[in-house]
Amino acid sequence: MNTRAWIVFLDESGVSLLPQIRRTYAPRGRTPLLRHRLNWKRASMAGALGYHSTDPDRGARLCFHLKPGSYDSAAPIEVLKQMKVFYRGERVVLVWDSPSAHWSRAMRAWVADQDWLTLERLPAYAPELNPVELLWSSLKKRELANLAGDHLADVADATEQGIHRINHNPQLPCSFLAHTGLIIHPPHPPNLRKDQ
Repeated sequence: MNTRAWIVFLDESGVSLLPQIRRTYAPRGRTPLLRHRLNWKRASMAGALGYHSTDPDRGARLCFHLKPGSYDSAAPIEVLKQMKVFYRGERVVLVWDSPSAHWSRAMRAWVADQDWLTLERLPAYAPELNPVELLWSSLKKRELANLAGDHLADVADATEQGIHRINHNPQLPCSFLAHTGLIIHPPHPPNLRKDQ
């Protein structure tokens, strides 16, 4: 594994016009009501949260992709093409889960031509190891909570506001990683501490 690369965790999720129902405060005796149209329109989103393997001062970087409808088997390649532009030729070790689209023949053929990209697989049934899961949780508990939009654009706008909120708080993406228990930057050996 290249030691001077971005370690990037990627995950997909979805949003729809059905509200993410969350508890809320209301005056006593006035139960809040959500009115929506029972519309099943969906959008798919992918988030790639990157941490530099040797330079923690570079901070975390968040790449986000949103499209109406569901992802098909070609969508992960589209997301990775966007990520290539986002990282501007820097080396990336991509860590993601095991859906068939992530490890398909077409994906492996495309990755074979990418000298900037190395793929690593998360263990099966281990979403708690992916910090992007906490990104989705943050969005769904805040910007998307109890949102009863009339159009998919309302949900997309709220999602993008949440991405901006997370991008403008440098500690938040790092806390997502810390919550997984994974360490990107190994501690310095005692004889190589930075303060010496």
